[in-house]
Amino acid sequence: MAKQRKMKSLKKASEMTRRELAAYIDQSVLKPEFTQAEIKKYIQEGVDFGCATVCINPSAIPLAQELCEDTETGLCVVCDFPFGLSSTKSKVKQAQEICSSANIQDLDIVANYGWIRSGLWQQVEEDIRAVAEVCHNYGTLLKTIFEVDALSLDEVKKATEVAIAAGSDFVKTSTGFYTGGKSDGATLEVIQAMMDVAAGRCRIKGSGGIRTREHFFALIDMGIDRMGIGYRSTPVVLGLDEGE
Repeated sequence: MAKQRKMKSLKKASEMTRRELAAYIDQSVLKPEFTQAEIKKYIQEGVDFGCATVCINPSAIPLAQELCEDTETGLCVVCDFPFGLSSTKSKVKQAQEICSSANIQDLDIVANYGWIRSGLWQQVEEDIRAVAEVCHNYGTLLKTIFEVDALSLDEVKKATEVAIAAGSDFVKTSTGFYTGGKSDGATLEVIQAMMDVAAGRCRIKGSGGIRTREHFFALIDMGIDRMGIGYRSTPVVLGLDEGE
Protein backbone atom coordinates (compact mmCIF):
# COMPACT_ATOMS: atom_id res chain seq x y z
CA MET A 1 0.00 0.00 0.00
CA ALA A 2 1.31 3.45 -0.91
CA LYS A 3 2.29 5.66 1.98
CA GLN A 4 0.11 8.58 3.04
CA ARG A 5 0.96 11.83 1.30
CA LYS A 6 2.30 14.52 3.59
CA MET A 7 0.12 17.42 4.60
CA LYS A 8 0.31 20.53 2.46
CA SER A 9 2.66 23.07 4.00
CA LEU A 10 0.93 25.91 5.80
CA LYS A 11 3.72 28.21 4.62
CA LYS A 12 3.63 29.87 1.24
CA ALA A 13 6.68 29.14 -0.88
CA SER A 14 7.61 32.82 -0.80
CA GLU A 15 7.90 32.61 3.01
CA MET A 16 10.17 29.56 3.05
CA THR A 17 13.88 29.56 3.71
CA ARG A 18 16.24 28.36 1.01
CA ARG A 19 16.76 25.10 2.92
CA GLU A 20 13.01 24.54 3.15
CA LEU A 21 12.70 25.10 -0.58
CA ALA A 22 15.65 22.82 -1.36
CA ALA A 23 13.95 20.01 0.57
CA TYR A 24 11.44 19.76 -2.31
CA ILE A 25 14.16 19.08 -4.88
CA ASP A 26 15.61 15.93 -6.38
CA GLN A 27 18.55 17.43 -8.27
CA SER A 28 18.86 15.64 -11.60
CA VAL A 29 22.36 14.41 -12.49
CA LEU A 30 21.37 12.06 -15.31
CA LYS A 31 23.03 13.20 -18.54
CA PRO A 32 24.57 10.11 -20.15
CA GLU A 33 27.52 12.09 -21.50
CA PHE A 34 28.63 13.41 -18.11
CA THR A 35 32.22 12.77 -17.11
CA GLN A 36 32.99 11.54 -13.60
CA ALA A 37 34.15 15.06 -12.76
CA GLU A 38 30.82 16.53 -13.88
CA ILE A 39 28.81 13.94 -11.96
CA LYS A 40 30.82 14.70 -8.84
CA LYS A 41 30.39 18.45 -9.32
CA TYR A 42 26.60 18.35 -9.67
CA ILE A 43 26.08 15.82 -6.89
CA GLN A 44 28.15 18.02 -4.59
CA GLU A 45 26.09 21.05 -5.58
CA GLY A 46 22.90 19.17 -4.70
CA VAL A 47 24.37 18.31 -1.30
CA ASP A 48 25.51 21.89 -0.72
CA PHE A 49 22.06 23.24 -1.62
CA GLY A 50 20.45 20.80 0.83
CA CYS A 51 18.35 19.02 -1.79
CA ALA A 52 16.18 16.10 -0.68
CA THR A 53 18.09 13.79 -3.01
CA VAL A 54 20.36 13.72 -6.00
CA CYS A 55 18.82 11.73 -8.85
CA ILE A 56 21.46 9.56 -10.50
CA ASN A 57 22.04 6.66 -12.84
CA PRO A 58 22.97 3.33 -11.20
CA SER A 59 26.60 3.56 -12.30
CA ALA A 60 26.99 6.72 -10.18
CA ILE A 61 25.90 5.05 -6.93
CA PRO A 62 29.40 4.58 -5.45
CA LEU A 63 30.35 8.20 -6.10
CA ALA A 64 27.03 9.52 -4.80
CA GLN A 65 27.25 7.37 -1.67
CA GLU A 66 30.61 8.89 -0.84
CA LEU A 67 29.48 12.47 -1.41
CA CYS A 68 26.10 12.15 0.33
CA GLU A 69 27.28 10.24 3.39
CA ASP A 70 26.41 12.02 6.66
CA THR A 71 24.48 14.75 4.83
CA GLU A 72 20.79 15.68 4.57
CA THR A 73 20.77 14.63 0.91
CA GLY A 74 19.72 11.11 -0.04
CA LEU A 75 20.06 8.99 -3.16
CA CYS A 76 17.34 8.72 -5.80
CA VAL A 77 18.32 6.16 -8.44
CA VAL A 78 16.61 5.61 -11.80
CA CYS A 79 15.80 2.10 -12.98
CA ASP A 80 15.18 0.98 -16.58
CA PHE A 81 15.39 4.64 -17.53
CA PRO A 82 14.32 6.57 -19.59
CA PHE A 83 12.00 4.27 -21.57
CA GLY A 84 10.70 1.67 -19.11
CA LEU A 85 10.48 -0.96 -21.82
CA SER A 86 12.38 -3.85 -20.25
CA SER A 87 10.44 -6.96 -19.31
CA THR A 88 8.96 -6.99 -15.83
CA LYS A 89 11.40 -9.73 -14.84
CA SER A 90 14.32 -7.55 -15.96
CA LYS A 91 12.98 -4.50 -14.09
CA VAL A 92 12.67 -6.56 -10.93
CA LYS A 93 16.27 -7.77 -11.25
CA GLN A 94 17.49 -4.22 -11.84
CA ALA A 95 15.54 -2.93 -8.83
CA GLN A 96 16.90 -5.74 -6.68
CA GLU A 97 20.46 -4.97 -7.72
CA ILE A 98 20.09 -1.24 -7.06
CA CYS A 99 18.21 -1.44 -3.76
CA SER A 100 20.53 -4.09 -2.32
CA SER A 101 23.69 -2.24 -3.28
CA ALA A 102 23.28 0.83 -1.10
CA ASN A 103 21.01 2.80 1.20
CA ILE A 104 18.71 4.09 -1.55
CA GLN A 105 15.94 6.45 -0.46
CA ASP A 106 13.99 6.49 -3.74
CA LEU A 107 13.86 4.41 -6.91
CA ASP A 108 12.38 6.07 -10.01
CA ILE A 109 10.98 3.83 -12.74
CA VAL A 110 9.17 4.58 -15.98
CA ALA A 111 5.74 3.07 -16.54
CA ASN A 112 5.39 1.38 -19.94
CA TYR A 113 3.52 4.26 -21.54
CA GLY A 114 3.02 2.35 -24.77
CA TRP A 115 0.96 -0.06 -22.68
CA ILE A 116 -0.86 2.89 -21.10
CA ARG A 117 -1.72 4.26 -24.55
CA SER A 118 -2.88 0.77 -25.56
CA GLY A 119 -5.20 0.46 -22.56
CA LEU A 120 -3.29 -2.54 -21.15
CA TRP A 121 -4.01 -1.48 -17.60
CA GLN A 122 -3.63 -4.88 -15.95
CA GLN A 123 -0.16 -5.28 -17.43
CA VAL A 124 0.78 -1.76 -16.33
CA GLU A 125 -0.36 -2.47 -12.78
CA GLU A 126 1.40 -5.82 -12.55
CA ASP A 127 4.62 -4.31 -13.92
CA ILE A 128 4.65 -1.53 -11.31
CA ARG A 129 3.58 -3.82 -8.46
CA ALA A 130 6.46 -6.22 -9.08
CA VAL A 131 9.01 -3.42 -8.65
CA ALA A 132 7.13 -1.87 -5.72
CA GLU A 133 7.40 -5.13 -3.81
CA VAL A 134 11.18 -5.18 -4.26
CA CYS A 135 11.53 -1.55 -3.17
CA HIS A 136 9.41 -1.97 -0.09
CA ASN A 137 11.41 -5.02 0.99
CA TYR A 138 14.36 -2.63 1.31
CA GLY A 139 12.47 0.35 2.74
CA THR A 140 12.91 2.24 -0.53
CA LEU A 141 10.22 4.56 -1.88
CA LEU A 142 9.06 3.92 -5.44
CA LYS A 143 8.29 6.75 -7.85
CA THR A 144 6.50 5.87 -11.09
CA ILE A 145 6.98 8.16 -14.09
CA PHE A 146 4.22 8.38 -16.69
CA GLU A 147 5.89 10.54 -19.40
CA VAL A 148 2.82 12.76 -19.44
CA ASP A 149 3.69 14.54 -22.69
CA ALA A 150 3.02 11.26 -24.52
CA LEU A 151 -0.38 10.81 -22.87
CA SER A 152 -3.81 12.39 -22.74
CA LEU A 153 -4.99 13.90 -19.47
CA ASP A 154 -7.49 11.05 -19.08
CA GLU A 155 -4.65 8.53 -19.50
CA VAL A 156 -2.64 10.37 -16.84
CA LYS A 157 -5.57 10.20 -14.45
CA LYS A 158 -6.14 6.50 -15.05
CA ALA A 159 -2.41 5.78 -14.76
CA THR A 160 -2.37 7.56 -11.39
CA GLU A 161 -5.13 5.29 -10.10
CA VAL A 162 -3.38 2.19 -11.43
CA ALA A 163 -0.01 3.17 -9.91
CA ILE A 164 -1.63 3.71 -6.52
CA ALA A 165 -3.29 0.29 -6.73
CA ALA A 166 0.12 -1.20 -7.58
CA GLY A 167 1.72 0.28 -4.46
CA SER A 168 3.73 3.16 -5.90
CA ASP A 169 4.65 5.75 -3.26
CA PHE A 170 4.85 8.61 -5.76
CA VAL A 171 3.52 9.34 -9.22
CA LYS A 172 5.75 11.50 -11.37
CA THR A 173 5.27 13.42 -14.61
CA SER A 174 8.31 13.12 -16.87
CA THR A 175 11.78 11.72 -17.50
CA GLY A 176 13.15 14.85 -19.15
CA PHE A 177 14.31 12.71 -22.07
CA TYR A 178 11.12 12.47 -24.15
CA THR A 179 11.62 13.64 -27.75
CA GLY A 180 8.46 12.37 -29.45
CA GLY A 181 6.40 15.52 -29.16
CA LYS A 182 5.74 18.42 -26.80
CA SER A 183 7.90 18.80 -23.71
CA ASP A 184 5.65 20.65 -21.27
CA GLY A 185 6.33 18.34 -18.33
CA ALA A 186 4.93 19.32 -14.95
CA THR A 187 2.24 21.82 -15.94
CA LEU A 188 -0.15 23.09 -13.28
CA GLU A 189 -2.99 21.31 -15.09
CA VAL A 190 -1.39 17.88 -15.11
CA ILE A 191 -0.15 18.17 -11.50
CA GLN A 192 -3.63 19.17 -10.34
CA ALA A 193 -5.15 16.22 -12.20
CA MET A 194 -2.73 13.82 -10.51
CA MET A 195 -3.40 15.36 -7.11
CA ASP A 196 -7.16 15.16 -7.58
CA VAL A 197 -7.00 11.45 -8.40
CA ALA A 198 -4.42 10.63 -5.72
CA ALA A 199 -6.43 12.41 -3.03
CA GLY A 200 -3.68 11.86 -0.46
CA ARG A 201 -3.16 8.16 -1.25
CA CYS A 202 0.30 8.73 -2.75
CA ARG A 203 2.73 11.57 -3.17
CA ILE A 204 3.23 13.69 -6.28
CA LYS A 205 6.52 14.51 -7.99
CA GLY A 206 6.67 17.03 -10.78
CA SER A 207 9.52 16.89 -13.24
CA GLY A 208 10.19 18.37 -16.65
CA GLY A 209 9.83 22.04 -17.49
CA ILE A 210 10.33 23.41 -13.97
CA ARG A 211 12.86 26.09 -14.76
CA THR A 212 11.54 29.29 -13.18
CA ARG A 213 11.08 30.40 -9.60
CA GLU A 214 7.46 31.31 -10.37
CA HIS A 215 6.62 27.79 -11.59
CA PHE A 216 8.50 26.20 -8.67
CA PHE A 217 6.63 28.32 -6.13
CA ALA A 218 3.25 27.71 -7.77
CA LEU A 219 3.68 23.94 -7.50
CA ILE A 220 4.71 24.16 -3.84
CA ASP A 221 1.67 26.29 -3.08
CA MET A 222 -0.53 23.70 -4.81
CA GLY A 223 0.75 21.09 -2.36
CA ILE A 224 3.26 19.13 -4.42
CA ASP A 225 5.61 16.80 -2.53
CA ARG A 226 8.77 16.70 -4.62
CA MET A 227 10.22 18.12 -7.83
CA GLY A 228 12.88 16.90 -10.18
CA ILE A 229 14.99 19.91 -11.10
CA GLY A 230 17.82 19.94 -13.61
CA TYR A 231 21.26 20.82 -12.29
CA ARG A 232 21.20 24.11 -14.23
CA SER A 233 17.79 25.14 -12.88
CA THR A 234 18.30 24.41 -9.18
CA PRO A 235 20.16 27.69 -8.53
CA VAL A 236 17.46 29.56 -10.47
CA VAL A 237 14.47 28.18 -8.55
CA LEU A 238 16.30 28.70 -5.23
CA GLY A 239 17.03 32.33 -6.13
CA LEU A 240 20.80 31.89 -6.06
CA ASP A 241 21.12 33.48 -9.49
CA GLU A 242 19.60 36.63 -8.00
CA GLY A 243 22.23 36.91 -5.30
CA GLU A 244 19.74 36.24 -2.53
